[in-house]
Amino acid sequence: MGTSRGLKVCCAVTAIFIVMIAIIFTILAFTVFKPKDPEITIYPQGLENIGFGLGGISNLSTANLNVSVAMIVAINNRNYGSFKFKNATAFVNYRGDVVGTVPIEQARVPAHGKLNISTVAAFMMDRLTANASFWEDVLAGSVNLSTDATMHGKVTMFKVFKIQASVPSRCDISLFIQSQRVESICKTKIKL
Repeated sequence: MGTSRGLKVCCAVTAIFIVMIAIIFTILAFTVFKPKDPEITIYPQGLENIGFGLGGISNLSTANLNVSVAMIVAINNRNYGSFKFKNATAFVNYRGDVVGTVPIEQARVPAHGKLNISTVAAFMMDRLTANASFWEDVLAGSVNLSTDATMHGKVTMFKVFKIQASVPSRCDISLFIQSQRVESICKTKIKL
């Protein structure tokens, strides 16, 4: 009789312990370990080469332009898991048209860590200058662009759990011609 009662108490205590552990893991999964969107910021290093050769204000179609923008893409991982992503390409858009590409090399962002990636935007100048609004914006002193990129990879938690994830990012970039200054604002959203 005594062993039977001891066995029941042991099973009850074990069951309560397992339920408590399950509740704790559930709470942690929905609070502390909930995936947070990484912060991606573009730090343009200025316009490396910019040269305008106008064949006359009346003939803007004969203008020559050479632009490359060096930048550092800073990724701040606010999660408890590291994120290893594959090579990606950001597409630079001007008023709905793709006018450039920015290569982003594969890397690993550690848990609660930061990573800086140096890269250069390569513009397809024929597409950019073909847009009638481009020269109006240049003469006004600023050109507004946007970039879209999605980084695909794996999130690793505690070096055990590996989950496929993608991080789409959109940045709005303003190029100020006179001061050769660049400003950007980026938004990201992690998808598991």
